[in-house]
Amino acid sequence: MDKHTQAPTILGPQQGRTLAVMGSNYRILTSSHDTAGAYATIEMLVPPGGGPGPHAHADIEETFFVMEGEVEVKSEYGTHLATAGSFIRIPKGGVVHGFKNKSTQPARLLCTVVPAGLDEFFQQIGEPVAVGQFLPPPVLTPEAIQRIQALAQEYGQQVFPPNYLG
Repeated sequence: MDKHTQAPTILGPQQGRTLAVMGSNYRILTSSHDTAGAYATIEMLVPPGGGPGPHAHADIEETFFVMEGEVEVKSEYGTHLATAGSFIRIPKGGVVHGFKNKSTQPARLLCTVVPAGLDEFFQQIGEPVAVGQFLPPPVLTPEAIQRIQALAQEYGQQVFPPNYLG
């Protein structure tokens, strides 16, 4: 039998690092550290009305699978409602996009980014929380916005004003 360098990873429903990121909870299932930077997988629990504003990342491909709830996905190519069971792919190239939970219950999405790196960005701007514990979105002072924009740029992202996509 061949020897492998890593055993399979199995996380239970309460395992993994959970971060409060801008009012949502992101549970890092597989990090850039785990995959040598190849990809990262993140479970996102987004409260009603929550979700990331307009942003772009030219060198990162991002996918979402909506497990529960519904999110309104906006991009330069239009607006679409993605319900449970929907799959969303944001290709490399830098298309500006964002989404909002339009339902009255938390939306649950499975996000994969290739290559990894956004997981590290989330760890920089997020705050560790217990599973099921939600923190209110941080107050976005000019200094906080400047810090987030600088970190976003460091991780290959551009952040746009909330009304950028209309």
